[in-house]
Amino acid sequence: MDIPIELFDACKKRISPFQVEGFLLGGGSETAEIMIVGEAPGEQEIIKEIPFCGRAGVELDRFLEHAELNREEIYITSTVRSRPFRVKEKIIRGKKVIKKENRKPNKKEIIAHAPLLDYQIKKIKPYIIVALGAVAFERLTGKKEKMTEIHGKACQTSILELDSLENNQLVLGEEEYILFPTFHPASIFYNRSLLPLIYEDFEKLKQLSGGTKDDKRNA
Repeated sequence: MDIPIELFDACKKRISPFQVEGFLLGGGSETAEIMIVGEAPGEQEIIKEIPFCGRAGVELDRFLEHAELNREEIYITSTVRSRPFRVKEKIIRGKKVIKKENRKPNKKEIIAHAPLLDYQIKKIKPYIIVALGAVAFERLTGKKEKMTEIHGKACQTSILELDSLENNQLVLGEEEYILFPTFHPASIFYNRSLLPLIYEDFEKLKQLSGGTKDDKRNA
C-alpha cells in the first residue's frame, strides 16, 4: 500500500520521541473485506518486514486456517507501526548482556501513528475489522473492556479516528464497520486455556466472513 509521503513523514516525526525502532506498514489485500488490527510489530516483524511472522504469527495462521481465511485475502496491520521496546540488562554466563524486549505500545505512541491506521481503514474500507486484544479494541472504540467478556461478540459501530494532527484527539468517525474483538494470539503463551475460546471466535468469524463472500457473489 502506498502512503502519501507527507503522511509518512509526519508520523515518523510524531513517533520519534518514543523508544521504538523500525517501521512496518502492514500487508495483505488492499481490497480486503476483513482487516486485522494488532498491537505493534515485534523484533521478528521488523527484521523480516512481515506482519505476524513470529511465534504469535504461527498461532494466527492456525486460527485463520480454521476460519478458512488466508493472508492473501485479508489485510493485517497494527495500532503502532514501529516496535516499542524496553532495554533490560541480563547476566548470561557471567557476562552482562543488554537486550531489547518487546512491550505494549502506550497511548502517546498509539496517537502518534493514529493517522496511518485511519488512512488504511479509509482506503481499504473493510466490512469486518478484527481487533486482536484489548490494545487494538481500545484504540478503535476508546473503551477499556475485559477481553474475556467481549471476545467473539461482533457489533456494528463507528470507530475512533484522529481529529487532526494538531488536536491529537480521537473522535468517532462517520463510517460504521463490523467490529469483531478477540484475544491476541500471543495470549495463549501465558494462558493456554484461552486456546479453545479463540478457536470458537474464529469459527464465528468464519460465519461472518462467509456472509460477506455470499453478498459479493450475489451482487
